[in-house]
Amino acid sequence: MNIKKLIIRAVKMVCLIFALVVLIPNILVEIKTTARTYDSVEAIPYNKVGVVLGTTKYVSSNVLNPYYTNRINAAWELYKAEKVDYLLVSGDNAEIYYNEPITMRNDLVEMGVDKDDIYLDYAGFRTLDSVVRSKEIFGQESITVISQAFHNKRAIFIADNKGVAAVGYNAKDVNFRTGFKTNVRELFARVKMVVDLVVDIQPRFLGERVEID
Repeated sequence: MNIKKLIIRAVKMVCLIFALVVLIPNILVEIKTTARTYDSVEAIPYNKVGVVLGTTKYVSSNVLNPYYTNRINAAWELYKAEKVDYLLVSGDNAEIYYNEPITMRNDLVEMGVDKDDIYLDYAGFRTLDSVVRSKEIFGQESITVISQAFHNKRAIFIADNKGVAAVGYNAKDVNFRTGFKTNVRELFARVKMVVDLVVDIQPRFLGERVEID
């Protein structure tokens, strides 16, 4: 019985520690960033540059990714309302046939954004990379992040710790069923984010500065 009780206590302790490790970063992100995310174009403050965080355009052959579509629409809304002058599209370009920044630029131009007002960040492999590179490579001390609300909050938290003043414009989210796996992954992405910030993980690539003007 004593051994059984010890095992039960140990399991409970492990579960408690696991819960705290997951919950504390998520609670911190919500508390520190929610007030700086906006659903309304009218309410969001102006920034020179909006950073569009990349994702794949298709979830499968010829099936559009709603996260992508809604981010592009949100970027267009912000640009059209003149709440940003330029769009920095930041995403993955790790493979020869996969190029998120080019795809985003092409779709934005088709919607009506001036091609000269779009800048490409080919090394936005992670949210941390996109935020840090917006400052270190593209020279922005203040940005508007464009993604879904849960993603914007994580990006703003990173920005706070990297010396970038950031607000977020929330693209339309997806329904609960479609977004369930993504929302679960986000819980753990925030834990990893805290670890990355504590150990001072840097972007995979930096490079020469690019002037946005």
